Parts: sequence; structure tokens; C-alpha cells
Amino acid sequence: MLKTRIEIMYQDDDILVINKPAGVSVTYDRSGAVELVDILARQLKQQISGKLRLVHRLDKDTSGVMILARNVEAQSLFSGYFAKRQINKTYLAIVTGKVAGQQGIIDAPLARNRKNTEIMCIDHKKGKESITNWRLLADFGTAALLAVQPLTGRTHQIRVHLPSVGLPLAIDPVYGINRCFFLSDFKSDYRLGKDQAEKPLIRRLTLHAYQIQLPASRSTRPEYCVAGLDKKFAATIKMLAKHNPKGLDAFLNRDEFSRIINTERL
Repeated sequence: MLKTRIEIMYQDDDILVINKPAGVSVTYDRSGAVELVDILARQLKQQISGKLRLVHRLDKDTSGVMILARNVEAQSLFSGYFAKRQINKTYLAIVTGKVAGQQGIIDAPLARNRKNTEIMCIDHKKGKESITNWRLLADFGTAALLAVQPLTGRTHQIRVHLPSVGLPLAIDPVYGINRCFFLSDFKSDYRLGKDQAEKPLIRRLTLHAYQIQLPASRSTRPEYCVAGLDKKFAATIKMLAKHNPKGLDAFLNRDEFSRIINTERL
């Protein structure tokens, strides 16, 4: 069980919008860990009636904003919104590699890997349409921060698409780099004291579902829901912004640094 409560960002009679922590599975977890809907059911207890229903998914090690339905009708409605691309999602991704340009579109069909069906790959013959937009927020030199919008909702889409253009997530044990991210990776004058071991800035997948735009509604439902970063992810961005040759000028728009740190809409 989680030691901390899951943040409820918004709720009404039909939906629940949460900030999912990294490490929580939204479906059956082979490790035996409790899955998301059960954690929420225990947390909310008498506040909900019936079982919460998934309308979309996040990988276990991806954090961020997620919508759950509170009834069958809402599940059908919001599943339809996602299928028709009427809900816009924006992720924050810390990547490595040299960023060519300020934005791009990745149009590469995805399919299950024939040798290992648990992972995805680009398959131009049998893959399903998969489109991802990305925009550079900050270029720190050895790493960068991107705002990423998947127009389609394929499994592991961002995690496969970004490495295909030379921008793998800074940490991704399946599709990229299987190691923690350290301050010494980008701070050139980093020095440790005698007999000290460096602690990583962050250990998990460097991908966060930052904001989601909901379809227009006559209710008081918000148009945007923004999920704040956990402490490690936020601290990593702060350190990258501080310890690079350009400082905050590494951000194409300085205001976007403060918006992210203060959990404001991009």
C-alpha cells in the first residue's frame, strides 16, 4: 500500500481526476501490489458508490493526471472522447540527446514487438497509426525538457517515439537508459567529499502527464486539470535549470519554468 494519499484534483458525479504517483499500476500488477482503483476505493471509502472505471491508462512508472469514471455512462462517454481525440494531453519529458529544432511531429506506426509482446516497436507494415507532437521547453545541453502531446493513444507511444528521433527519456529501463539520473551527469564541477556516495536526483521513468484538457461542458467542470510534479521530478528540473551554462535562459520562455514549478497551465 502507498504511504501517501493519492491527490484528487477534481471530482463530480461522473468522473474523478487524480494525480497518479509513479509506481502505481492502473491494471493488474504481477508483483501483487494493490492497483489504482483499489487504492482509491480504500482512500475514498463512503465517498464513492460502485467501482471506479478506467477510461485511459498511464504506465506504472509514469506519474500525472488521469481520469476515472464513476459510472458506466461516464466511462462510455469519456472513452469516446479519447477515441475521437477530443481530449488533449500534455506530458513533461526529461530526455537526453541533441535536440534538433524547437518542435517536431513523429508519425510512426506502432505494433507489438514480435519477439517480446510486452514491448512496442515501430512497424511501418503492420503498425497502427501513431502520432506524437513535441515542443522544446528547455535545452540544458546534455539533457532537455520537452512538452509532448500524443495525438493517438498507443501503448508506450511516447517512450518509443522519442528514442526514434534521438531523444530517449533520461531514465527508461525498457526503451532507453537503465540507470538513475545524477547531478554529476550535467554539473561539470561536481565534487564529492571523501568517502561519500552520490545520491541520484531521480530513479524512475522521467515522464509525467502534466495537464489534460477536457471537452467543453455546461457544468462547472474545469477546462484544464494540471498535475503537480512530485518532489524528485521537480528537484531534477530545478537542478537542470540551475546547473547549465545558460541558467534559466535554457528555457525558450522563462515563464514556463515558473508555470511548471507552480503547477500552472502551459
